[in-house]
Amino acid sequence: MNYDVRLRREAQKNLDRLRGKGYEVVFETILSLRNNPRPESVKKLKDSGLWRIRVGDFRIVYAIDDSTDSVIVVRVTRRSEDTYKRL
Repeated sequence: MNYDVRLRREAQKNLDRLRGKGYEVVFETILSLRNNPRPESVKKLKDSGLWRIRVGDFRIVYAIDDSTDSVIVVRVTRRSEDTYKRL
């Protein structure tokens, strides 16, 4: 079963700012969520219903809606103290 993967505007802007190998790895990881939105390396964020996958120094934060078979990428960012604020 394939999930529809969509990016929020902020996540798209963050992805567009990436360059080179970082962009390629993050983009491929996002595309892989179509086939498996819950890979082994995924962690569920407490009290938010969101999921987080780590790709090197980057974090991809997303929501999964099984009723519509969709994944919504909320944020793509480097790990910092502000990564999980204002989700």
